[in-house]
Amino acid sequence: MKYVNARDVLPPSLLHEVQRYLCGELLYIPKNETKKTGWGQKNGTRTSLRLRNCDIVNAYQSGTTIFELMDVYCLSEASIRKIIYSPQKAANSVV
Repeated sequence: MKYVNARDVLPPSLLHEVQRYLCGELLYIPKNETKKTGWGQKNGTRTSLRLRNCDIVNAYQSGTTIFELMDVYCLSEASIRKIIYSPQKAANSVV
């Protein structure tokens, strides 16, 4: 998030009104709901995890044990089981 001087972007009348409430303070203005992106969509984390989970499901279906998957992906047994047994595994896996 970058700093923007209100004097550069707001009309003088609006700037004066904001100064009545906050003068010399920092003010965060959130994005419109329509401009928000979902978690991990902007930097690719969501896609990366989806691909990793598909790889885990495919490896398990090919005979790799849960304990082997734990070592390869550095995840707990509970995490591997959640990935393997999630209802989305059928839609995300490619066999």
